[in-house]
Amino acid sequence: MERRLQKDLIKWKSKANRLPLIIQGARQVGKTYLMKWLGETHFNKYAYFNFDERPELKEFFELNKDVDRITSALSLVSGVSIKSDTLIIFDEIQECPEALNALKYFAEKKPELAIICAGSLLGILLHSGYSFPVGKVEFLTLYPMTFKEVLPYWDKKAALYMDQISSFDPLPELFYNDLLDYFKKYLISGGLPAIVNTVAQDSSFGSCENGLENLILSYKGDFGKHPIMSDVAKIGLVFDSLPSQLARENKKFVFQLVRTGARAREYEDAIQWLINAGLVHRIELISKPNLPLSAYQDHSTFKLYAFDVGILRRMSRLSPQVYGEGNRLFTEFKGAITENYVLQSLLTQLDYKPAYWVSGNTAEVDFIIQVENHIIPIEVKSDENVKSRSLTLYQQKFNPLLRIRYSLKNLSYRDGLLNIPHFLADYTLEFVKLTMI
Repeated sequence: MERRLQKDLIKWKSKANRLPLIIQGARQVGKTYLMKWLGETHFNKYAYFNFDERPELKEFFELNKDVDRITSALSLVSGVSIKSDTLIIFDEIQECPEALNALKYFAEKKPELAIICAGSLLGILLHSGYSFPVGKVEFLTLYPMTFKEVLPYWDKKAALYMDQISSFDPLPELFYNDLLDYFKKYLISGGLPAIVNTVAQDSSFGSCENGLENLILSYKGDFGKHPIMSDVAKIGLVFDSLPSQLARENKKFVFQLVRTGARAREYEDAIQWLINAGLVHRIELISKPNLPLSAYQDHSTFKLYAFDVGILRRMSRLSPQVYGEGNRLFTEFKGAITENYVLQSLLTQLDYKPAYWVSGNTAEVDFIIQVENHIIPIEVKSDENVKSRSLTLYQQKFNPLLRIRYSLKNLSYRDGLLNIPHFLADYTLEFVKLTMI
């Protein structure tokens, strides 16, 4: 599978002052596949170690800080002579905090060795008080596959056409309808690689439903890894509330939807656990769309989105039959699935999380992003009805250079308003740059 992150991995491999690399991300997003791909294609060989499958590996790091001895032991165990032409892969490294801490010794004493690591619950480990090699590692985050990454498995010609769009000319109706149809298919299945493979083999969505349900159960099984058992139930309640949270008109997270009488301070740790595990994204309100955006965040008001639209769609119990019911997939529960995907797409293009903005009870702009020194408001419309009081009010109030609207209308750019069809969300930054030429 071709992934956007592959280019970043190749750049890391070629860096002169390369540090050990840690890939973060939720379970089943493809971290192991990418690490092995890098070892197979850009190194002479690789040595793979999984701390979850082989817990005895922990002894090498618990009893020893000498990187030469650790390397020798790893060579013996793997049967691979570890040298500068070898990629060392530490998978599920969150199961061995000592190995994570040892990365600083590798960086200092064996900088010629290439080490790449991954951990599904790594974010939790990083916040749990263990010693961490600050300044001695690099990070990349892997998200579920985007529509742009998935489309080549369904239609290579359509993917090639989409990738060659370089102007704001409307797409021909034939291509537009085909891409929209594939995008609906994507919104149903999502971007987790195992599900992508399943859908490629079974277009009926039956196996897809089973696969998504099994993944949801496995994610819930991880909730038990929270060190405070009283919070496990709270994590589950927050996670299960996502569909009802996003079905609201303004999608602001409401604790009363988690449990009657729930208060913020009781569920803060549960929300943070889900964020650290990569299962939800927290988007915060800003009081003013000024630079820097982080200075104007209201941490008490936020929205929570799912990390994958397929998971969200399955959690909402929206049947795959909606695929053949016109635009219903885009409009069900206030367009939450489409809005969730736009966020997923933006996260792969930006190095920060967007925010959102409201003006009392009169207007709400779904996302606010910054490109260079320009602050750009974003509206996500669920169908062809694109009238937007919120975006109009924002324009009158702040007069932005550019506004972005995602909708079912064709690609266009006029009078500072960039309309992007939902299925072209992965090209947002490229379109923004075109407006600035």
